[in-house]
Amino acid sequence: MKKIDRETVQRILDTAEIVDVVSDYVNLKRRGSSYLGLCPFHNERTPSFSVSKAKNICKCFSCGKGGSPVNFVMEIEQISYSEALRYLAKKYNIEIKEHEMSDEERERESERASLFAVNEFALSHFESNLYDTADGRDIGLSYFYDRGLTDASIKKFHLGYAMEQSDDLLRAATSKGYNVKYLVDTGLCIRTEQGRVYDRFKGRVIFPVFSVSGKVIAFGGRTLKKDMAKYVNSPESLIYHKSNQLYGMYQAKPSIVKHDKCILVEGYMDVISMSQSGVENVVASSGTSLTEGQIRMIHRFTENVTVIYDGDAAGIKASLRGIDMLLGEGLNIKVLLLPDGDDPDSFSRKHTSSELEQYIRDNEIDFIQFKTNILLQGVENDPIARSKVIADIVRSIAVIPEPVTRNIYIKECSRRLEIDERIVSSEVNKQVKALAEKAAEKRLKKAGNESIEELSQQETADSEKEDEARREKDIETALRNAETISGTGRFLRPYEKGLLRYVLRYGMLDLCDSIDEQGNTVPVKVIDYIAEELKIDDLTFTNPDIILAFNEAIKASRESWSSDCARNDSDLMERRSRYIAEGEAKLRETETDIATIERKEKLIVESADAKFQEGKDNFAMLYIEKALSSHPDDTIRNITLELVADKHVLSKVHTKYAHVETDEERLGELVPRAIFEYKDAILECRIRKLHDDLKRVASSPDADPEEIRALMEAHVQLQRLRGEFAKYLGERIINPRK
Repeated sequence: MKKIDRETVQRILDTAEIVDVVSDYVNLKRRGSSYLGLCPFHNERTPSFSVSKAKNICKCFSCGKGGSPVNFVMEIEQISYSEALRYLAKKYNIEIKEHEMSDEERERESERASLFAVNEFALSHFESNLYDTADGRDIGLSYFYDRGLTDASIKKFHLGYAMEQSDDLLRAATSKGYNVKYLVDTGLCIRTEQGRVYDRFKGRVIFPVFSVSGKVIAFGGRTLKKDMAKYVNSPESLIYHKSNQLYGMYQAKPSIVKHDKCILVEGYMDVISMSQSGVENVVASSGTSLTEGQIRMIHRFTENVTVIYDGDAAGIKASLRGIDMLLGEGLNIKVLLLPDGDDPDSFSRKHTSSELEQYIRDNEIDFIQFKTNILLQGVENDPIARSKVIADIVRSIAVIPEPVTRNIYIKECSRRLEIDERIVSSEVNKQVKALAEKAAEKRLKKAGNESIEELSQQETADSEKEDEARREKDIETALRNAETISGTGRFLRPYEKGLLRYVLRYGMLDLCDSIDEQGNTVPVKVIDYIAEELKIDDLTFTNPDIILAFNEAIKASRESWSSDCARNDSDLMERRSRYIAEGEAKLRETETDIATIERKEKLIVESADAKFQEGKDNFAMLYIEKALSSHPDDTIRNITLELVADKHVLSKVHTKYAHVETDEERLGELVPRAIFEYKDAILECRIRKLHDDLKRVASSPDADPEEIRALMEAHVQLQRLRGEFAKYLGERIINPRK
């Protein structure tokens, strides 16, 4: 097995753009210099997922998840660092160069990669069967043609055929070196209690299920025989959770975003036939009851949903709960009832694209009108049954999270059912209160059960990462420090995070000047200043994650900065030359006066120089945080994201009439102060420890007076030192480098 080489990794990280990557999963809207959307990692109704194009990171300010493009892909797809790099390389058509992996690296490769690889092979095998075998053409392809599908649709949805032989896929996969274990784990094969292994989908046409990013994660198989279960589906696996997937979402998401609307149907053929008819923003729940995970996936891309039902009244009543779940998510719901005897598949095959779209526009109705029409059928003259219908509709209105929308539906319900609006409003409010209380109880119960479990999971994750020698050494150093100064880790953490924040955000910016041994003036960068200040007093951080991130920042500033900076300068110089050449060419086309041309040429050069310097400063300012936000180590990425993500940005209105001094402009004041505050906090820890030692010794029956006196003298000296230090802290400000 091979590993991606460093140059390819760096090219992937340099090429991947966070807005581009996140947009594959989330419908983003521009907000100032950033983008905002609904978080794909947790259930929310108000967007809190921020994407910064300048920093090339994303962050949810509710659940905290996000990161660089590679980290986002790892989180959303639940894949390893290496798999995320390969995903991004494929997205940006970057050729991957690899080297052989060591045994240790090979062992660390994720099982998920093997499951995805087996599914990819099965997909190719089933597709090949459909067109390249006699049975595939005579049985599978004939079936799809009979259902009105074109070759284009068959290929778009990667439909296939599983041969009748019970070990066809098994033999083909094992002959290519695929492990039987992964064939069983994905559900492609079944292992009996006696140990026999056979194909799950034998003799069926195949409908692959794709993740939202396009990875094949499961399969559905339909038999053409009458004496067998019509459909067989992949079981749950490490890479497939049915409750979080919608059939056709990968193919439909561009159209959903384009039309700002999702059409929800039931089956595979419903999706494919409607897509073939030109209505491509359609997905299916695959015959199961709608789940929160599926609704959340829809909400990533749109707030507008049209649910299509066929004429089966009994089936409609059984699935009305899905409408309430959609309403509870804050989606805008329309419902479309097809004519008797039709389903989306058959109806779309009878009509052209324009006719289908027109029918949807003309016949979709709001959920109250739909529920009223369905539930009141046959009970118009039965007061008790009618009251139950009204109560059902009231419960639906109560789950709507937005008060204004709720109020609109209360009025509509009152009008349609001819009930006093105050009565409807009162009943809705009772339901809203009951739902809120129930949700609060659920949250409390969940919070009580999760703390121990989360701690256990964190301990497991930490132990798995301790196989790296350098990290082990850093952690041991941190633990020794924490033992030396009892209980300091938590107390010092805010100060250590403050220093690390300056390193991550501004580490490669010039802070001040120093004089070397030859008397030359040498610029000192923020990261070097902090490292030297710590070294002078022989200080190291106490928190393991901060130690790891700080050491990686030092490593980046030493090993790769020079070459990366030179490459950036070369690119900026090329842009500068091009900017000047284009500006001068335009001048000669529009100006004839020599003096005017010379004056404007000078302005063009000044502007080009300003852009060049701005590019250098931006590269330096973002260098370390970009390097660490895409680091393979989870701990380093997480602490980096926590410290570099900005929740609030000053508005243009706020800064329009006055200059607001930035942290970057005040680094000469802020960085030294942060250093001295950290040292002052360490003094505080040492004073506390001396105080505790003094109390312990003094309370002992056989206390040694000399030891007590020595401790008291040390305590007084530290107090005096801290007083002098506090004065020094208030006075010392270095002159920033201009």
